[in-house]
Amino acid sequence: MTKALKIALVDDHDLFREGLCFLLHNQANQPEIKEASNGIKLLELLRNWQADIILMDIEMPEMNGIEATREVLKTYPDTKIIALSMHANENYYSEMIDAGAKAFLLKNSHFEEVQRAISDVQAGRNYFSPEILESIVRNLNQKSNHKLKLDLTQREIEVLYNICKGYSNQEIADLLFISKRTVDKHRENILLKTESKNTAALVIYAIKQHIFEL
Repeated sequence: MTKALKIALVDDHDLFREGLCFLLHNQANQPEIKEASNGIKLLELLRNWQADIILMDIEMPEMNGIEATREVLKTYPDTKIIALSMHANENYYSEMIDAGAKAFLLKNSHFEEVQRAISDVQAGRNYFSPEILESIVRNLNQKSNHKLKLDLTQREIEVLYNICKGYSNQEIADLLFISKRTVDKHRENILLKTESKNTAALVIYAIKQHIFEL
């Protein structure tokens, strides 16, 4: 028998929590769900019950989602945290990336998107709402004085930057005046070196390693 997924919903708005709880309970594989109204209540909850995934609002009283994410991952490093927000604010997401969140959803997302984010983080991937990813990559700036991480070459950094900006391999090849096959190889090397599985993971890596800035 498959073990039920344990999901914690952390948000200071009762109606939002109750609505999301109702939708999650009506899935075929019903998860075990518990709720908390802020970060402090969440930490109290986790003393006696271990969540697999936490859907974490960023703006909350007493202890916000950024602080709560840091505290949770100190004690429960395997917990997957999905950040929730009403706004695609790059500063919030940069801080949540640093804190260790794996996925980012706008609170007005369709439920299918919530399901997709849960599925992706379960599988070890990262996920961004399309609007959030678009907002972040639109405002990414390449740093002129960065330290190379994990032996990324200068060319790989250029390719990584353009991948994060949403360009296809062919478009990157045209921009850098190299062949698509060369870009394909660079992309393969970058994914390998950064241990990333998708573009969302590359964006997270690039921001965490301070290769790019918002």
